[in-house]
Amino acid sequence: MEDLGIPALDGTPVETDHRRIWQRFAERFDLFRGTPTGLWLADELINVFGVSEKLNGGSAMAIYEHVEAQLKKPEFSPRALFGRFGIHTLCTTDPAGSDLRHHAALREAGWGDRVRPTFRPDAVVNLRTAGWHTHLRALGAVAGIAIEDYASFIRALEQRRAVFKSMGATATDHAAETAFTERLSAAECEATFARALRGDADADDAARFTGHMLIEMARMSAEDGLVMQLHVGSLRNHNEAIFRRFGPDKGADIPLAGEFTRGLRPLLNAFGNDPRFSLILFTLDEAVYSRELAPLAGHYPAVKLGPPWWFHDSVNGMRRFLDLVTETAGLANLAGFNDDTRAFCSIPSRHDVWRRVSCDWLAGLALRGLIDVDDARAMAGDLASGLAERAYNLG
Repeated sequence: MEDLGIPALDGTPVETDHRRIWQRFAERFDLFRGTPTGLWLADELINVFGVSEKLNGGSAMAIYEHVEAQLKKPEFSPRALFGRFGIHTLCTTDPAGSDLRHHAALREAGWGDRVRPTFRPDAVVNLRTAGWHTHLRALGAVAGIAIEDYASFIRALEQRRAVFKSMGATATDHAAETAFTERLSAAECEATFARALRGDADADDAARFTGHMLIEMARMSAEDGLVMQLHVGSLRNHNEAIFRRFGPDKGADIPLAGEFTRGLRPLLNAFGNDPRFSLILFTLDEAVYSRELAPLAGHYPAVKLGPPWWFHDSVNGMRRFLDLVTETAGLANLAGFNDDTRAFCSIPSRHDVWRRVSCDWLAGLALRGLIDVDDARAMAGDLASGLAERAYNLG
């Protein structure tokens, strides 16, 4: 990590020379052979930056100089690339306490709804979040509401959702280790929230409160029309030594086995048949695709399946996903493809992989006589953009 310039929490010196970091990376680029990361990076170098050489230790510095020169050109500014990439809509993920000032600035600059916020309340909904009280104060401050109890907490969340929606948001995003949901009584909510304010909430309080708040978020989505996304199944910061030295989000997030059928039953019995509500589900556990998620999406009008996510956002992961879910869920109950990259220049590569895998899969169905060519063409358009536009109300 130090050799690649990753800052250490203890202040240990790390490499700061960008060229040396790039050289080291290029010398071991062979480690990415056959991986989606290797595919995306190679595609970006060729199709975004016009690199003609293969990246390795010998070509590293020439490629570095070429990319650096390209990035200095006006046509490689982020806004210019936004148009070149043909991006229809880009959504950021923003905490509930965000003031959305950057979105306001983009709107003032004439960008309209091409860049939208997405409401993500995890930091205040999960009572075990590091700095929970700080996040709660930020929410109260931006909402202009003194959060003193559960009722004022709910009012603040509803107020921020309305502001997000006014700024173009069409969706919310929620992450949880499990899909457990449970409706708590009003008295239980107030008592649990009071314990959290005092710093006395335990792990059981946190798990039950998160389960309750997922139902509350579904209730709010049914009322305000924001599409609810739920990402389930990552055990964060698994490597304690890496976490202690370098902090969170350094690659030690490991998938967990998932369970949705029982976990989501309280939420879906409350809102799964509500025509105002839409829930898009993502998982890191491929074992539940055909066993649980496809049947849930095939049955409940509110449920759609998000694309293969994170570890499975790959050529083989996409093929497995389409094979496992479509027979039971049907194509119409998928949310198409949306990538969650933090690397702006990977956007065209990742979408191109999805389009090519989808068309290859459709061609196989047509060759076997399961669909005809007209069906394949229509399904290709849906998989490329139509399903996502409808799922997120972007049409």
